[in-house]
Amino acid sequence: MATYAVGDIQGCIEPLERLLQQVQFDPGRDRLWVAGDLVNRGPASLAVLRFIKGLGEAASIVLGNHDLHFLAVAEGIKAASKADTLAELMNAPDLRELMAWLRAQPLIHRDKALGFAMVHAGIPPMWSLKKAEKRAREVEAVLQSGDYRRFLKAMYGNEPVGWRKGLKGMKRLRVITNYFTRMRFCDTEGRLDLTNKAAPSAVNLGYAPWFALLNRKTAEDRIIFGHWAALEGHSSHPNAFALDTGCVWGGCLTLMRLEDQQRFSTQCSS
Repeated sequence: MATYAVGDIQGCIEPLERLLQQVQFDPGRDRLWVAGDLVNRGPASLAVLRFIKGLGEAASIVLGNHDLHFLAVAEGIKAASKADTLAELMNAPDLRELMAWLRAQPLIHRDKALGFAMVHAGIPPMWSLKKAEKRAREVEAVLQSGDYRRFLKAMYGNEPVGWRKGLKGMKRLRVITNYFTRMRFCDTEGRLDLTNKAAPSAVNLGYAPWFALLNRKTAEDRIIFGHWAALEGHSSHPNAFALDTGCVWGGCLTLMRLEDQQRFSTQCSS
């Protein structure tokens, strides 16, 4: 039995299938972790969702910003952008079934026995893993409730820029969501710089990649994440495992076997 984690698939089903064939993945024996952004920008979001959902208990996923955006578009809350590639998915006969399945997925997945946690974007410096799990459950509870449409409408935006005591309602849920699904750079107090999507060398004054902050409470925890294609699969911290290698942008799709951290990649067409 082996456990593999894969970075942002974003509708690229063929590279995923090639990778799984390369490692002889067997869903009756092995496990697949998906670091969010299953859909959008690539050509086959519907096939990806159906495939991962069909793996059942062999798959563990976390939600990414594109997955949440898809839910908002499907509910008519947000208009699709010109860059979105969701039309086939939106017209699928099992659309509602796939949406319900996505809404039931977490923002953080943790396996204490393996000694790994997985998020889409990151964990802010002031939260331990225990605290991060607690905050994630707040958003997950709303997503799985009858109030989820109101949350999807309110989740867009860069404010508040960081966590503070006393945050309530949708502002509280929005900043939690931004940490888990959109964060790249922040400061030592968890204030976000969401406008900068570049490589770490282009950091703005006062900010750093979330995984590079010296005061980070999860520095001793092994964390898998995606979201940041500009990292090209490399972070500056030995316990932070970056797996978004830009498949949808003509890069690679990358798997990592958790048991020994060996990586497997396949080139993706641009």
